[in-house]
Amino acid sequence: MQKNQLWKGVLMVGFGASIYGMLATFVKIAYKEGYTTAEVTTSQFVIGILGLLVLNLIQTATAKKPLAKPLKKDVFRLILAGSSLGFTSLFYYLSVQYINVSIAIVLLMQSVWIGVVVESILTKRFPTTRKIVSVVLILFGTVLATNLVQTDVEMDWRGIFWGMMAACSFSTTMFTANRIGNYLPVFRKSFLMLIGGLVVVMTYSFFAQMGPHLFDGVRELYVSNGWSLENVRAFDASIFWKFGIFLAVFGTILPPILFNLGFPKVGLGLGSILSSLELPVSVLFAYILLGEQVLAIQWLGIALILSAIVYMNLSPKKNIS
Repeated sequence: MQKNQLWKGVLMVGFGASIYGMLATFVKIAYKEGYTTAEVTTSQFVIGILGLLVLNLIQTATAKKPLAKPLKKDVFRLILAGSSLGFTSLFYYLSVQYINVSIAIVLLMQSVWIGVVVESILTKRFPTTRKIVSVVLILFGTVLATNLVQTDVEMDWRGIFWGMMAACSFSTTMFTANRIGNYLPVFRKSFLMLIGGLVVVMTYSFFAQMGPHLFDGVRELYVSNGWSLENVRAFDASIFWKFGIFLAVFGTILPPILFNLGFPKVGLGLGSILSSLELPVSVLFAYILLGEQVLAIQWLGIALILSAIVYMNLSPKKNIS
């Protein structure tokens, strides 16, 4: 029975990471059809939060016993922690505007070593040798995966900046999500966190695209600061049914549910290894659907990053006397 539970957890976390990995490719396709970052993120989070609201209502109505309610202090903490979800999506999608998906996902995976640094600062303990070796391997793998060894390679610094910002935000999500409100049902916790993410993306969307067309005050703010309004058009609502439903289901609803259900069954170490499947899946989708060139040296770098993640999360063998 315990083995079956383990395999269920493996499938849940692996599938959650895989479907999350394909998102950026479809965001890139949406960009090619003329949609903006504001439209993509807004549609994803609005539909996502509505979907989780429905799931919450169904779960509450069908539960055989009263479900745990969040403490007042945890409501605010979960919403605040959830804002990092919004920032991660926003920064990541801004990144793929300027650089290839295969490069952006490698930058996002820098959250692994950033998490190690943050953990050592918070705990005031120096990282173990295993973690230090893993970080070095990840950094070296990143150089290969982004093909920086080629001197003639040029990458838009904006894409690199937003990619690293996404990595920092994602590492914040990993730390906060596993430490707050673990007593709550999965749907309820995810819903509260999505509220924070929605506030972030709606704020960005308002000032980047909606505001200048809806309110004179925002339009005057643009003009007074010398910002150009030439490329700011009205919000295109067709994004909701063309891409929003897909992005919400596979980016906002399913992965958190699968991770929250799967991680307790497999543990943090194996779960972290399985969630790294996001990297090769994302690169593979970009290669197949977008035709992005991925060289052998980049695959080598990706393999090195994955190996480092496995090495860091595998428990050292215990001596049996």
